[in-house]
Amino acid sequence: MGLFDFVGDIGKKIFSKEDEASQAVTQHIAEDNPGVENLSVTVENGVASIQGVAATAAALEKAVLMAGNIQGITSVTTDATISNGESLASEDTFYVIQKGDTLWKIAEKTYGNGAKYTAIVEANKEVIKDADKIFPGQKIRLPKGL
Repeated sequence: MGLFDFVGDIGKKIFSKEDEASQAVTQHIAEDNPGVENLSVTVENGVASIQGVAATAAALEKAVLMAGNIQGITSVTTDATISNGESLASEDTFYVIQKGDTLWKIAEKTYGNGAKYTAIVEANKEVIKDADKIFPGQKIRLPKGL
């Protein structure tokens, strides 16, 4: 369905050797599964490939972000299907966090109101575990229509 690029040397480190990567990334996504059934991830040369059936395009996008924001993953591809017929090209946009960014500043710049950072956190709850702990290079979704 698509290829998504990420910064490979940032993010949470969940595997040390590439032969552990596929299982570790699959388990990482499954722990906070955003809605992907029959989830399977294979990792080869820093490229994570996600297979399964997503309930929605948003669920698949969250799984892509969960995989891509792991240290050692440089890109994510997916052959997963979306059960409700949606296209992966959602109305939400992706944003790469820059040095000095806060969720408040991002919300202020994007929506004109910093207090809307809570909507960013909610849209990325599988990726952002603590609103105070985001990092440069991390990729997140910015929901439309706020």
